[in-house]
Amino acid sequence: MKILVTGGTGYIGSHTVVELQNRGYDVVIADNLSNSYEYVVDRIEQITGKRPDFHRIDLTHKEQTADLFKQHSVLSGVIHFAAFKAVGESMENPLDYYRNNLDSLINVLEGMKNNSIRNIVFSSSCTVYGQPDELPVKETSPIKEAWSPYGNTKQMSEDIIRFAVNAHGLKSIALRYFNPIGAHDSALIGELPLGVPNNLVPFITQTAIGKRKSLKVFGSDYNTHDGTAIRDYIHVVDLAQAHVVAIDRMIDNRSKLDFEIFNLGTGNGFSVLDVVKSFEKVAGQKLNYELTDRRPGDIEKVWADTSFANAELGWSAKRNIDDMMRSAWKWELALSDNK
Repeated sequence: MKILVTGGTGYIGSHTVVELQNRGYDVVIADNLSNSYEYVVDRIEQITGKRPDFHRIDLTHKEQTADLFKQHSVLSGVIHFAAFKAVGESMENPLDYYRNNLDSLINVLEGMKNNSIRNIVFSSSCTVYGQPDELPVKETSPIKEAWSPYGNTKQMSEDIIRFAVNAHGLKSIALRYFNPIGAHDSALIGELPLGVPNNLVPFITQTAIGKRKSLKVFGSDYNTHDGTAIRDYIHVVDLAQAHVVAIDRMIDNRSKLDFEIFNLGTGNGFSVLDVVKSFEKVAGQKLNYELTDRRPGDIEKVWADTSFANAELGWSAKRNIDDMMRSAWKWELALSDNK
């Protein structure tokens, strides 16, 4: 069976391709390499012994996307990652985020409709909840006003999928995940954003290795145990494996509804400084960081209630925060060694 993975050379996408191929799926990757590298395809082949079929295309381009689906009209499903994903950047460039994230999704759904491809796993986000009134967050928690254009595109994307499912006989699972970090045990793939990182952990590891002068901790006056923002961090391999469980569920006709939603996290909240301390412990070195002003678009605290996903999908996160930071550091050291 063949799965199309959009954004498949990206951080979460590449780890998911590895897990899909390890599960026995054939994989087609579509990616425009706007925030990733083509050599990731080679690394996936090194890990799995199997090379995915790679297409460099821009999914916001309607004709290119239609041609891709004509070439691969027999697919068991699609896993859609392709999107811009930085909260801060979306505050500065909202129109770019709406155009990229929504146009690409619409083109993919149209390709599925026109080629009778039923199943799509959507890469959603806990940002759809905004700042929740109650923690931990359940799948039934209210969808609050978005705090960023990025979060808003995820809310809108879920609505687009919901209506497309109803109108065109599709099935979908939206995975609302929290904060993926870490890297593959092989240290062959991991998080490597182009330019200055927007996410916490690559900024930590790049600071520790000397690529950055210091880590800026955005906000030290939040109502949390140490004043810094709290998130639910999940290892990227645990997250990738959940995508395989989700696509299996739809292919095997085990879905309870045509559009299902699951929270993916560990169910534990860690502050920015908690993450810094974990890194310092596993790396055996102090990190140069500075406390600075809050960043626009950031919420104060959020973590998941994962009980529904654990029970219904038969999936749970296995790796703890130290495992996550240890693998991220191993990845950063491997990058340095390869220079």
